[in-house]
Amino acid sequence: MVKAVTKVVYKPDTQSTDEFIAIVNPAEYKKWKEGDTSIPLAQVVDSFEVFFSNQGAQGILGRPSRQQLENVFGTSKDIDVVMKVLQWGKDQPGSGFTTGVTATNASRTSAVIDNKGNSLTGI
Repeated sequence: MVKAVTKVVYKPDTQSTDEFIAIVNPAEYKKWKEGDTSIPLAQVVDSFEVFFSNQGAQGILGRPSRQQLENVFGTSKDIDVVMKVLQWGKDQPGSGFTTGVTATNASRTSAVIDNKGNSLTGI
């Protein structure tokens, strides 16, 4: 089953392509954003990691350097950076992430079991 997630994207400058991204649980983030401070931050975020992309939020996500975090947020402490991304960023709902390998054509993969002794080309 695919887990529903939301990305919170913070762009330090409107002209820049640099984006800092945190993955959050949508229901808890909405409550937290509306002011419910009783929700622990550990339930709001998927992890305390902030991702970085200079290709936009749809590109390859990497980890920012400590220097990048210091320059943009004034700190490199993970919890402080995550808090600022959540406060200043905009949420972008997503369909979720899948884990494992999926095949578009199962008959062309090694996942097919041939119990008749034929090669996979005849299936």
